[in-house]
Amino acid sequence: MSSSEGPEPKKPRTSSTEIQTLGKMNNISKPDPELRYKRMGFEPTPELRAEWKRRFGKEEPHIATLILARGGSKGIPMKNNKKLGGLELIGWVIRAARDSDIMDSIWVSTDHDDIAATARRCGAQVHRRSSEVSQDTCNSWVTIDEFARYHPEVDIIVDIQATSPCLHPFHLHDGMRLTLKDGYDSVFTVVRRHGFRWTEPKWGIQPFPLNFDPAKRPRRQEWDGEIVENGAFYMMTRDVEQQGLMQGGKMAYLVMEPEYGVDIDTDLDWEIAEQRLFRFGYHGRKPKTVRLVVVNIDGTLLDGQVQVSPTGEELRSFKTTDIVGVQQLQENGIEFRVVAESDNEVQRALAEKLSAKLEENCTDKLAVIDAWRQELGLEWKDVGYMGYDISDMSCIKKAGMSACPSDAYAAIQKHSHFISTYRGGQGALREFCEQILKEENVMPTYADVAEQTFDDFQMQRNVSGNRKSRARNLSLSKSTSSDVPSI
Repeated sequence: MSSSEGPEPKKPRTSSTEIQTLGKMNNISKPDPELRYKRMGFEPTPELRAEWKRRFGKEEPHIATLILARGGSKGIPMKNNKKLGGLELIGWVIRAARDSDIMDSIWVSTDHDDIAATARRCGAQVHRRSSEVSQDTCNSWVTIDEFARYHPEVDIIVDIQATSPCLHPFHLHDGMRLTLKDGYDSVFTVVRRHGFRWTEPKWGIQPFPLNFDPAKRPRRQEWDGEIVENGAFYMMTRDVEQQGLMQGGKMAYLVMEPEYGVDIDTDLDWEIAEQRLFRFGYHGRKPKTVRLVVVNIDGTLLDGQVQVSPTGEELRSFKTTDIVGVQQLQENGIEFRVVAESDNEVQRALAEKLSAKLEENCTDKLAVIDAWRQELGLEWKDVGYMGYDISDMSCIKKAGMSACPSDAYAAIQKHSHFISTYRGGQGALREFCEQILKEENVMPTYADVAEQTFDDFQMQRNVSGNRKSRARNLSLSKSTSSDVPSI
């Protein structure tokens, strides 16, 4: 039976003769051949096209995404259709496949009407799988093989796991480049793990180590770890699939960073995925429209520590990479402003350096930011805010995109969309700026900090007498460290 569009068959479906391919590709356009390869980072040469002709019988191989999503999941019932972060789980990977702009077709293989409806709404076609390949005992290959038999036009199958919501288009670009440019027949995703493995004790035999010597336990930094499949996707040529394999021929793996390697099998996995999704998930081409970023200067741009010199001056420091992050926001049309609960020359000089509006002695941050928001004609969803103290809670809850450093109060971390891996004043603001730009589909372009020239200056505050602040600018110099000397 050939692939065809037609009315959805009535349930129950009990045999392979009832398979139908449903849903139109009205939301998916065929990728531009030239742009497709540019996205993968190469230009096809005549020699490469001749090789494709030999491998696939054509110079333009048909690349199809296939997402397996049956309705009978056991760990989390109907997990493929359950909403995660406001979108059905299966919708996250469909979006990544669509926005990769390298797929000729995108399919969801399912036996469930609700999943089929979700797949179509998200822009995929539906392959109604048979009951024979929808059993608990069926492995992935038999379902892929059924699809392949009904779609002889497909040359490369990209089996994407529906439970990998942090998959991004660039992962698919990297994998397909290995397949097309480097000539691999199968490519799959892995992560590095640093676990010490032992055998289970049986028949009175004590456990023994499998991958290390207890007498020479390696430190993490001395060990590359082990390569472990994470199942985000399996790319295979038709020749490999028809051998009854998902991995075969000339094989390669793609190492994914651990933060992207989310998998969901249990309720606990679901909770972890929800926490990671805001930071590492692919949110599509329609980014969060952050147009105003406000920070509480203490604990974010400044590290909150004060050192007093023998002459009675307060010295404070910041990270030059945070400054570069702010400059990247400004260069991309995002307004940056600062609130502070105190009044001193240090923060005034920093605000002046950043050409940022500053509100000092701010006791009602929410009211100040609301006034700024109205002044700029924005809604709260367009506002990003980074804070660290309990006094920041109202702004954290209200902002469309909220963040805090890793050393922020626990309650602030609980309500923040984004928690930096860095402490305040030590790179947290830069990481937040990068996340905002990532949501805007803008790649940060700043050079190595060692190549950046900054005004390295010290802000000194006299803590004796009337405690008036004074500042002096040091000469321009090239910073060979990401740390500016004391402020």
